Amino acid sequence: QVQLVDSGGGLVQAGESLRLSCAASERIFSTSSVGWFRQAPGKEREFVTALTRSNLTRHADYVEGRFTVSKDNTERTAYLQMDNLKPEDTAVYYCVAEVARYYPGTGYENWNSWRYRGQGTQVTVSS
Repeated sequence: QVQLVDSGGGLVQAGESLRLSCAASERIFSTSSVGWFRQAPGKEREFVTALTRSNLTRHADYVEGRFTVSKDNTERTAYLQMDNLKPEDTAVYYCVAEVARYYPGTGYENWNSWRYRGQGTQVTVSS
């Protein structure tokens, strides 16, 4: 069973940047997709972005080009670079990897599509 560990969250001011990391216990990112979700207090978990095995990206509209997902050459670490952060980006961010089941219509945006999930890292953006 692959373990994912999310890190890099913290408290920043609006307009600043953060880079989240997702460390995998095995070298999976060369053969699997990777994605990020987030959940704000009192709200449902929502899709942020994904990088497919074909290196295509998917992202939510609210990302607006501010967030970038990537993987490094070790094949065990993925990142979410977040720029120009806004207070509404405050949430727990979760890394996910490997699509276990692709649901037509929701696909990568479906939390249940993903086989492996991190424990989450808190991002707080002050105004």
